[in-house]
Amino acid sequence: MTPLDYEFLRKFLKERSGLDLSADKQYLVESRLIPLARKSGLPGIAELVAKIKSGAEALMSEVVEAMTTNETFFFRDKIPFDHLRETIFPALVQARAGRRSLRIWCAASSTGQEPYSIAMCVKQFTGLSGWRVEIVATDLSQEVLEKSKAGIYSQFEVQRGLPIQMLVKHFTQIGELWQLNADIRGMVQHRQLNLLQDFSHLGTFDVIFCRNVLIYFDQDTKVGIFDRLARLLDTDGVLLLGAAESVVGITDAFKPYPEKRGLYRLNADRGRSGMTPTLKAVASAR
Repeated sequence: MTPLDYEFLRKFLKERSGLDLSADKQYLVESRLIPLARKSGLPGIAELVAKIKSGAEALMSEVVEAMTTNETFFFRDKIPFDHLRETIFPALVQARAGRRSLRIWCAASSTGQEPYSIAMCVKQFTGLSGWRVEIVATDLSQEVLEKSKAGIYSQFEVQRGLPIQMLVKHFTQIGELWQLNADIRGMVQHRQLNLLQDFSHLGTFDVIFCRNVLIYFDQDTKVGIFDRLARLLDTDGVLLLGAAESVVGITDAFKPYPEKRGLYRLNADRGRSGMTPTLKAVASAR
C-alpha cells in the first residue's frame, strides 16, 4: 500500500465512520482490506482505492464493515450490568412509577450481545414486571445487525460472559449453535445508525449505553456526539461508557455518578458554563 493510498483510506474511513486511524496502523488496514480486495476480484489495495474513488457505493460499505471492530460478548465488563440491576433500575422504577415504561438505547450494539444482556437483566428484575421496556439497538454495520436480529450464537460466543443459568433459561440449542428465545429477541428493536449523523429522531431515553466505540473517534467528534447524546437523555437518565472511556476533559454535558465507575448523568450546572442554546431549549422543555 502506498502512503497516498493509506492517507486516502484514513480520510475516507474517518468521514464515513468516525474511525480515526493513526499513521502507524497501515498493517491493520492491509490485513483487513487485502482479503476484501481479493474477494471483490481486485489485485490489491491500489485497485480497491481506485474503485472507491469511482463511486462504488456497495464496496465503500464493505470497506467500512471490514474496518469496524465488532468485538463484543455477553455481560461485557460485568460492572455496568451490576450498576443496571443495583442502581439504575431501582431508581428508575421509583421515578417512572406513574408511566411504567422505560426506553434504553445501545448506541453501538454490534452482534447483539449487549442489548440482549440488557434484555435478560430486565427479565430478571422483578420490579419491572408488567412494564413496557423498549430496547433500541443501533449500529453502523447492517451485517452485524442482521446477525443480532437472528440471535444465533456459537458455543464460543455463549461461553464468553454468559452465566450457564441464563444460557439454559433463555436459549435453545440448534445443533452446535444456540438461539435466543423469541421473548428476549422480541424485546430489542434494531436500526442502522451512524453516530456521526443526526440521531434526534430516536427520541428521548432513560438509559443510554455508548460503550467501547468513542475510543475510536478524535476529540472533536467525541464532543459532538456527547452533545447530541445529552439532548436525547432524560433529565434524570443515565449514560454508560466503556471502561476506557470518560467525559473528563472532553465535555461538560455530563458529570460522573458518585462512586459508580462508568456511569454519567446530565450536568445540571452546564447552563452556567456554556450550554449551547439548542441544548438549553431541550433541557427547558423537559
